Amino acid sequence: MSSAEDPPTVREQRTLSQAGPVVDGAIGELVAAAGGGVPALSPPEVDRGCRISPFADGATLIRAVDLAAPVGEERALLEQIAERLPGRWRAGVRLTPEGPRLRGDAGEFVTVTGRPATDGRIRFTVDTGCRPVGDDYDSAGSAPAGPEADALAEAVRALNGRAGAPDSVTSAPCPGGATARTVRTVVEPVAAAPQAALAPLAGGTPVVETPEVYAYRRDGVAVLADLQPDRVVVSATTGCAG
Repeated sequence: MSSAEDPPTVREQRTLSQAGPVVDGAIGELVAAAGGGVPALSPPEVDRGCRISPFADGATLIRAVDLAAPVGEERALLEQIAERLPGRWRAGVRLTPEGPRLRGDAGEFVTVTGRPATDGRIRFTVDTGCRPVGDDYDSAGSAPAGPEADALAEAVRALNGRAGAPDSVTSAPCPGGATARTVRTVVEPVAAAPQAALAPLAGGTPVVETPEVYAYRRDGVAVLADLQPDRVVVSATTGCAG
């Protein structure tokens, strides 16, 4: 505690609950900067296994966005997104032995990173680091279902799955005041040719088509299919204008 009420100088002086809105807002900024990519928000993760000191438990909040991008354009898209992010983040991309890496500082000691995960996919992670829990993290919540729910059901039916309530709903506030939202479900068993089954919905021109990823945009909704050997994880997202 500072008698002059100076700002905190280390993350241990800011709780998880105080950092939560910064993390949620950073996810919205990333979605707004995504441009022509196909984003999908992952549910927040709170890891309570860390320790701030030998006498104090802590927790880490991590949120992520997967972005499907044309194969071979991952580095260019990372650089484009870095330029679109808020200037105060000082976001930049550097080339490492493992490939291009984006790094930025969203404030409140919240770190933003981005890297190609596989061909045609970039993963962005927003991480608080270990810090006191405080009043605990309260996620951005879920606005009522919109067109993303219809796009998800449409894709599930195309894959011969059973359309129903999504397995998860994840949201984040957009910079302009709207809400980015992802609904996700798992389809199993896998259709014989999932890319061919989804092709009519993509109008024959998907944003990404690889053995692991099929992604397209339809009526303003971004749809990303994660093609796994025994199942397909389908996400539908309404993003942020930006």
